[in-house]
Amino acid sequence: MTRQRDHRLHRRLLSVAVVATMAAATLLTGGTAYAAEPYHEEGAVYTAKTDGYFCYRIPAIVKATNGDLLAFAEGRVSNCDDRGNIDLVLKRSHDGGKTWGPLQVVSKGNGDTHGNPMPIVDERTGRVVLFTTHNPGTGSGGRVPFLQISDDSGATWSAPRQMSELLQPEWTAWYATGPVHAIQLKRGPHAGRLVMSANHESVGPDGRSVPGIHLGYSDDGGDTWHLGASAGGVSDDIFVNESTLVELTDGRIYVNVREAGTSEGTRAYAISSDGGASYDAPFQMVPALTMPVVQGSLLRLTATDEGDAQNRILFSGPANPGKREALTIRSSFDEAKTWETWQEGKVISWGPGGYSDLVKISDDPALGPVAGVLYESGVAALYEVIQFVRFNEAYLDTPNGTPPSLPPAPAPGPTTPDASPRYDNTAYVRGNPTLGEGRYGTGLAADGVDDYVEMPFNQTLDLGDDQFTIMTWFRYTETSGSIVIWWCYQVGTGAAQIWLRAEPASNRIRGVVGTGQGDANITIPGAYNDGKWHHVAMQRTATRVTVNIDGATVVDLAAPRGSVTTGKEFGINSVFLGRRVDGLNNTFKGDLDEFRIYGRALTAEELTEIRTHNVPIAGQLKLRLPFDTINPQS
Repeated sequence: MTRQRDHRLHRRLLSVAVVATMAAATLLTGGTAYAAEPYHEEGAVYTAKTDGYFCYRIPAIVKATNGDLLAFAEGRVSNCDDRGNIDLVLKRSHDGGKTWGPLQVVSKGNGDTHGNPMPIVDERTGRVVLFTTHNPGTGSGGRVPFLQISDDSGATWSAPRQMSELLQPEWTAWYATGPVHAIQLKRGPHAGRLVMSANHESVGPDGRSVPGIHLGYSDDGGDTWHLGASAGGVSDDIFVNESTLVELTDGRIYVNVREAGTSEGTRAYAISSDGGASYDAPFQMVPALTMPVVQGSLLRLTATDEGDAQNRILFSGPANPGKREALTIRSSFDEAKTWETWQEGKVISWGPGGYSDLVKISDDPALGPVAGVLYESGVAALYEVIQFVRFNEAYLDTPNGTPPSLPPAPAPGPTTPDASPRYDNTAYVRGNPTLGEGRYGTGLAADGVDDYVEMPFNQTLDLGDDQFTIMTWFRYTETSGSIVIWWCYQVGTGAAQIWLRAEPASNRIRGVVGTGQGDANITIPGAYNDGKWHHVAMQRTATRVTVNIDGATVVDLAAPRGSVTTGKEFGINSVFLGRRVDGLNNTFKGDLDEFRIYGRALTAEELTEIRTHNVPIAGQLKLRLPFDTINPQS
């Protein structure tokens, strides 16, 4: 990354000089400064629960030849699920993304799912070509690509046409276009060619999904299409998914894809040197592009063969590898050979950030190159809004400031002692829980309103990518609500987190062990809300996640790769017993006893000894709360 750091230092020194020059120029001329200064502005394009839609997801954006920006999204009617009654919608901006017009339905689902937009503009004719996929809104049914065309900059659209020419019979497990803008080639023998990308999955002889990324291309402005390159990874460990494209200055196509967290990192790439007809080699990983498992976007910002001072390719995506947040734009100055770290890139927002798409807006005489990013955002959670941020190149080169730090020291309050032999972690008792009858001795009686226990995050409680065992006794009788038993670390889609909660109305217990690279999603039949004591132990080994209740294994899943505390540099929450770490209510009502965390997977014999005799087994015992006493606030 030395080359990237040298570029960044040079640009920041230039930025200081530019500001000084601008000030002098303005004083001398009394007019507008002639050098670019950092500029950005932002605003909402789609807001959840407006215009008849529950939420909006999957943004894609292009600039039409008449100068309008066309911002596509999925309008999800009833909920925010990926399958359901979903329309493909569009909003238009006549002023480069400063303001947006009314919503337009491009493809109505009528109960089915029309989504995964991948638009492309033919700069020679002005035609806008739009790929989507359709699938049944309920029940089973595969996803099929469709094509629509607009010859009036998106004002009207042709009826969707099924694109069977971009399908293979064996691609029955999955199919998804983009979702992101596609590209038109400008260089070499295939200049003018339109190129799209999609991911597909077939079913192998062993029943497992076999993933691949394929390209499609058209040399007649989108009238006819040909299936081109198709490949997976260099090994079975690489599971490729959503894709984004950019043309390199030598005419090759660079394809960067979401990888499912089965290998090192979450991004992979391949290159086509023949205009998309084939790949030079299978996909291989890009571990330097650290981020969670999520879609991303590429954009050519500047090119030396177009008269610019430098080659610069942008990549947008969340930077926190443990959660979809901190939407960041990272640059490559060597044609995608290396990339800035997220610290060297520009953080657009420290808050929630998911899918995104980049667009070049203009080369402004005063501002320099101006681009924009359309991305899933929110204040409290993702998918509250799809935001658009306009910015110039100088803005990308300004410092990020200080990222969110670890949470501040917890507020003082009553505590309950940690009985582990080494660590003596402080456990704060919040609300006003009392000591009542426990499974062994006394236990904690929580009122379901504001009673919970907070353990501040520290190195002791950083389970990382190691094995672990978390356990407690619980007893409750609630028949409704979502009742948290424990919650560790972060919260959100794809976040690094460990949680377990009872959902008695649905007669089940659910949980997650998540790493940012993948999740083990836990569902246990039965709510165990019979007013009796039940012992639950969750474990992660090198390969499996298991849950035992009352000595019986009720869950056995593949363990996700990676750390359950990845992304802690962005600010990680504590370990809570009886409540979510983000403060949302879901508070446990009932009794809890003997909460323990081990930094290893205990043996079946050890679990039995603890469950039947409350044996104080040591060996990487990081926390043990017997709830024998509650000490008043000092």
